Amino acid sequence: MTMLDDRTTAAPWPAAYPEGYAVVDVETTGLARDDRIISAAVYRLDARGEVEDHWYTLVNPERDPGPVWIHGLTSDVLEAAPLFPDIAEEFAARLEGRVLVAHNAIFDWSMISREYARARLTAPTRQRLCTIALSKELALPLPNHKLESLAAHFGVVQRHAHHALDDARVLAEAFRPSLVAAARGGVRLPLLECRPLTEWSDGPAGPRVGYQPSGAHAYRPASWRASRRRPACPYPNPGRYEPGGTLTQGMRVAFSGDTSIDRELLEDRAVEAGLHVATSVSRLTSLLVTNDPGALTSKVVKAAAFGTPVVDEAAFTQLLRDVTPVAGTVPPPATPPAAEA
Repeated sequence: MTMLDDRTTAAPWPAAYPEGYAVVDVETTGLARDDRIISAAVYRLDARGEVEDHWYTLVNPERDPGPVWIHGLTSDVLEAAPLFPDIAEEFAARLEGRVLVAHNAIFDWSMISREYARARLTAPTRQRLCTIALSKELALPLPNHKLESLAAHFGVVQRHAHHALDDARVLAEAFRPSLVAAARGGVRLPLLECRPLTEWSDGPAGPRVGYQPSGAHAYRPASWRASRRRPACPYPNPGRYEPGGTLTQGMRVAFSGDTSIDRELLEDRAVEAGLHVATSVSRLTSLLVTNDPGALTSKVVKAAAFGTPVVDEAAFTQLLRDVTPVAGTVPPPATPPAAEA
């Protein structure tokens, strides 16, 4: 167990550190892009990680609640809860001007940004910090990167796992000593930009809360993780993209990090243009698309090692407009920008 020495809070504080944080946890109906938030909690912290206040709400997802055996929130509980647009303003007020902090922050941010996109609003937060990434920066001796392991390291007691309010409390209590340790050691915080969604897609909505089927047709544990299988690319790989040139059908394209267009929508556009969407980077990868080429993700690191060309999302969407067809094929029609649902 690592104990926090309160005397460190009196030490000089890095001027580059943020002025406030919003520690967030959301519980959801599942993990896919069409899943919904069913509860949310925010602990607001000051610049040194001290708790200012906290907030919690249930959210009616207007569909089956998903894995009740995990989060414990049934249709009966959620039916009277507010819809996300009803709590969006209060949620935004909790995030405004602060760095969003979460455990596996890309997931929480993705769910939050999609909910705001559905409500035709924009989440106000502009940066996020993942406590998994921070624990790696601090080289904490953790057996794994679960929240319970981080909590145990700092002696924080978890009372109700998978309850948004308690998970946010646990993370806030573990984040403070992590933040102090980073300040004391002069560690650069692993801050990433939060890009709001400008386009998004949704699958068919499930039954409205309170009306889901029962018995043999009830929601099954195996159904809550969406499958994302694509047909094999029909074109051979012509090799690497040449900077300044055009894309050619069959090129292998990988994506890394946040995109302003929903990732799966962007991948769909690439497939429709005749490209091969790869889940990893290898010597055969034609192009890596990332808005953060300085990030130390495995794909970015491999791209640098292999000399794989890298472009950002804006450049890639421009390249998608003029993909060179393979000889003997007809160029696919241009894909118009998808309208918000």
